[in-house]
Amino acid sequence: MKPTKKASEMSVKELAAYIDQSVLKPEFTQDDIRKYIQEGIDFGCITVCINPASLDIAAELTKGTDTKICVVCDFPFGLSTTASKVMQAEEYCKRGDVFELDIVANYGWLRSGMYKEVEEDIKAVVDVCHKYGTAVKVIIETDSLTLDEIKEGTKAAVRAGADFIKSSTGFYTGGKSEGATVEVVQAMMDAGEGKIKVKGSGGIRTREHFLKLIDMGIDRMGVGYRSTPDVLGVTIEEVRKQK
Repeated sequence: MKPTKKASEMSVKELAAYIDQSVLKPEFTQDDIRKYIQEGIDFGCITVCINPASLDIAAELTKGTDTKICVVCDFPFGLSTTASKVMQAEEYCKRGDVFELDIVANYGWLRSGMYKEVEEDIKAVVDVCHKYGTAVKVIIETDSLTLDEIKEGTKAAVRAGADFIKSSTGFYTGGKSEGATVEVVQAMMDAGEGKIKVKGSGGIRTREHFLKLIDMGIDRMGVGYRSTPDVLGVTIEEVRKQK
């Protein structure tokens, strides 16, 4: 959705409301997870995006704050059976503290033109998440797809009733690693026709890129824990001094 003012005129708080801070590295220690979740909270990010094993830590740290929990499901490949994805989603959502769930679409199916199967796979997860009031973001791993496949994946997510379409996991190694380019984000917006929100993720590391996507009308961005200070233009120490 187009913002009511230029991104360059927004406050740190307004800009942070666009960010899901990613805390997803599999090698993170428990101390690392706590550190970067807390930084996401202190920056004022709308969510911290975490692995399921971090749910209890995230619940503890975000309690009583404005930052919510986004958990990934069947991440980062999206290759579980539909039944398995549904079981995972149910397990996470029934806790009652998961605000959003990011699911990975089977992008091999997208590359194979199996759009109906992708839609049905996504819809099964959407149905269980919506039962608990949890919004669903669908990652289609855009670096693996052509622009036409990106558009078809977006349309499949719309038909499935998903809340967001999302570009990347940040863990794709099978080809280019560009993530949420202007071209990719525009393709998702065009195909979504305003029927689904758009989340850019992957490659959002500079303030210029971050502000550009906001001005385009993006709804959310996944930003790595290292890049949050860069895109917001403020250090964690400066933010904490202001509190």
